[in-house]
Amino acid sequence: MFDIKKLLYYDILPMGVCSFSKLQNNLISCRALERVPENAKSVIVVLFPYYLGDEYYKNLNISKYAVSEDYHVICGKYLNEIAISLKESYPDNDFQCFCDNSPVNEVMAGCLSGVGVRGENSLLINEKYGSFCFVGEIVTDLEIPCEDREIKSCKKCGLCKRKCINQAITTDGVEKEKCLSEITQKKGELTESEAKLIKKSGCIWGCDICQNVCPMNSCIEVSPVKEFYETAKSTYDSDEDYNKSRAYSWRKRDVINRNLKIML
Repeated sequence: MFDIKKLLYYDILPMGVCSFSKLQNNLISCRALERVPENAKSVIVVLFPYYLGDEYYKNLNISKYAVSEDYHVICGKYLNEIAISLKESYPDNDFQCFCDNSPVNEVMAGCLSGVGVRGENSLLINEKYGSFCFVGEIVTDLEIPCEDREIKSCKKCGLCKRKCINQAITTDGVEKEKCLSEITQKKGELTESEAKLIKKSGCIWGCDICQNVCPMNSCIEVSPVKEFYETAKSTYDSDEDYNKSRAYSWRKRDVINRNLKIML
């Protein structure tokens, strides 16, 4: 009998399981879709909390998720180790890992697996670690028993909507083109109003406003993932080695340097 409590890293990372059938009508079209196992049955959801504590965010000018080494690298390592361990126990089954570039709707999977609720800002919120969590999935053709859960929402206090610097959060979710995090990642010249938003926020990559004001993030625990601490760097500057793997490295340097110039 499959026991999720025996999974590698279960003692330090929040995990849950949901049925793939609950997600298959909401799959995201991307290149990774071709890696989904044929006859997929189950999705193991793994959360990677990344809040490190305020002492790690001195002189912060980037979003908290970008402070550590690129999370794809760190989370991918853990997911692969879990998948290898599963393969040893179930050699006839397939276990495919996904993180961010995933065909699975991560927030939906997280809610259905029981590891969180959906916030008004469209983020997954975990009871222990809040919304400061990366979401990873292992999709498998192994039939894993799981509870039939409904998608639950946050307290809906509306604070994230009211505090959003560009009113990007609506009753229908987040208007992507208005989200400051999206604006900081845009190529080319920004409009005067977009530049003012970056200067006002104090953040040159991403945005944490809706998370910082969320009451469900007020008393969260710090991350149990040691690699996030070992690679933490809270301030981006133009002299930084851009060859290192950071969350903003996928975008060419001129984009984040443009934002830095706006701030300065």
